[in-house]
Amino acid sequence: SGSKLREVFDKINNLLSGKPVQTEGQAVSVTQHPQGLDFVCYKLAEKFVKHGEGEVSFHHDSAFPIAVVLSGIWELHPRVGDIFLAHLHKKCPYSVPFYPARKEGTSMEEYQRILGYEVHDSKVEEQDHFLKRMSGMIRLYAAIIQLRWPYGNKQGAHPHGLSYGWRWLAQMLNLEPLADVTAMLLLDFLEVCGNALMKQYGIQFWKIMFFIQKSYIPRIEAVTSSGQMGCLSRLKNFMQKCLQAEEIPLPKGVLTPSFWRT
Repeated sequence: SGSKLREVFDKINNLLSGKPVQTEGQAVSVTQHPQGLDFVCYKLAEKFVKHGEGEVSFHHDSAFPIAVVLSGIWELHPRVGDIFLAHLHKKCPYSVPFYPARKEGTSMEEYQRILGYEVHDSKVEEQDHFLKRMSGMIRLYAAIIQLRWPYGNKQGAHPHGLSYGWRWLAQMLNLEPLADVTAMLLLDFLEVCGNALMKQYGIQFWKIMFFIQKSYIPRIEAVTSSGQMGCLSRLKNFMQKCLQAEEIPLPKGVLTPSFWRT
């Protein structure tokens, strides 16, 4: 509910502002330790990324309530936003976007980690699980760039707004596609913030959409094997529907004004 979300936001904001906050029956404050604030900023940013790769990857709709809280916190406490991006880029290099190349002397295990895979006891996580986590983090990022905390001061610009999404999309389309990963990232990103980008960039956005359909999808197809067609098929269907309707649908789970009255 909207009231619950405000409660969560206020608690985090109070903690970062140095006010005492009740947790597990005791009052805690970042002023209790010289590095208290540094520690809280770091752990909070890490936690938001974990919500992306966990919660959002399983429940796509949850991207919006999590993102709107982070967006508001980022506005008031920019360090949290900077550290969030650092955590996000490390866990999901595709959010930069960047496809790391394997450097000489880097072991295969280490390289898998750099690509964002979880490796435990030399066992690399399965591709499906990897894609699900990356999807959750990109969806969270795509939600953050379009949302403002509704009770904040709207005088300033969004700390990390839609222009960053536009840049991400343009940079993404300048990279050579990867099988599986590229189609999924584009679909997730456009499903979540395509509508907002369409409203903001109009004709320029539709030029990019035509470019994806006519030029970029064939390049993804060229590197995709028959067993990896799932994400690509979904991307093609999505593009076709949007271009036919000349409309990008609002994402599922988007927070309406009535949500804030709950």
